[in-house]
Amino acid sequence: MRYRPAGAVVAMLAMAATLTACGRTDEDGGQAQPSSTVAAKATGTITMWAMGNEGKLLPGFVKKFQDANPGVTVEVTAVPWDAAYQKFQTAIASGNVPDVAMMPGLPVFKDAFAPVPDAIDTSGMYPGAVSTGTIGGRLLEVPWYVDVRVLYYRTDLAEKAGWKKAPATWDELRRMAKDMQQKAGAKWGIRLPAGTTGSFLSTLWMPWSNGADLMNADRSAWTLDNPGFAEAYEYLASYFTQRIADPNVDTATAAEVKDFLAGTTPMVVDGPYVRSIIAMAAGKQFASKYATAPLPAKKSSTSFVGGSNLVVFKAAKNPDSAWKLVQWLSQAQTQAAWYAASGDLPAVRGAWQDPALASDPTLAAFGEQLKTAKAPPQIVSFDKVGAAGDSAIEKIVKGGGKVADALRELQQRADAIGES
Repeated sequence: MRYRPAGAVVAMLAMAATLTACGRTDEDGGQAQPSSTVAAKATGTITMWAMGNEGKLLPGFVKKFQDANPGVTVEVTAVPWDAAYQKFQTAIASGNVPDVAMMPGLPVFKDAFAPVPDAIDTSGMYPGAVSTGTIGGRLLEVPWYVDVRVLYYRTDLAEKAGWKKAPATWDELRRMAKDMQQKAGAKWGIRLPAGTTGSFLSTLWMPWSNGADLMNADRSAWTLDNPGFAEAYEYLASYFTQRIADPNVDTATAAEVKDFLAGTTPMVVDGPYVRSIIAMAAGKQFASKYATAPLPAKKSSTSFVGGSNLVVFKAAKNPDSAWKLVQWLSQAQTQAAWYAASGDLPAVRGAWQDPALASDPTLAAFGEQLKTAKAPPQIVSFDKVGAAGDSAIEKIVKGGGKVADALRELQQRADAIGES
């Protein structure tokens, strides 16, 4: 499972927020709607940009597509994460865009994306993943692969603490974390964000699982100062006030995995890439010492879903063939093959029936969690609101602030930021 450099993505999103800070852009960017469709057979040259490991693996992977579409050539450009935002911005400004691109959550560029043709079927994809490509009420991005957070826990230490199964509720999670400390000798029961960058996003599963939403139904206002959020963050705060979680936690993935392997902190909430890091650090034999499970429920078990989508640009030179490539990459069989090549989890539910995914016990929780996972609203201002949320969590955890006061201030800051 590849690991995406989160810092690079955060930097990209920060620049996106700055770009649109002056207000909402015109929905269509002054460009006419394209008439592109999905070609029966792809022809000509399709240019594609992709970041990180995906950009390295795609040239070999798309040879099967080229074999099935004689006469087409797919030219993949591997774009470094730290250069991606600037490269997209320059290409869109000049009109010299690729036909299709991997798009990791940059709604600031939405006006350059062509609407997804009806022939691209997303009905078999996880709803939360589809929502990540829906911007302004229109489907502009097709889910490619997904990232969802679940609970990792040390089964050997859990059994020592008297637990033979995963916690199913919030109360059980907190009791199990305490038992891990008191009966299994763990220094901390669970690793939770304490206010550093990304804390708000990483803890959204709590208010979401408590029935709270970030915005009202028509997404015209933020709804952060409400009982659902308050109860969720009182629950989060209890882990720190009861010394179950470390308020000065090292947020680096390497530190997280090190403490998990050592049993210092035997429970974490994280994405699928942690599985491969554990395997590389401790070997396959360690798989018998831990398990994954859907997040414990309050009113529901609702995690965060992310990942990357595929877009075709309005200014694409070969749009019909580009959509044919997107359609091929969206097929269950192709997504199962892509998982085998990259470790990226499929957005298409049918791909999870492939033996490589269905037979892996540590993957079952991810497939189950994806059924109810949600994404934040696909608007640029969410990143600023998320940064304000990080500050609110830090005040609650480290500053001894009251949850009600922190949420009231967060709501005021979100109101000032707006919903554009």
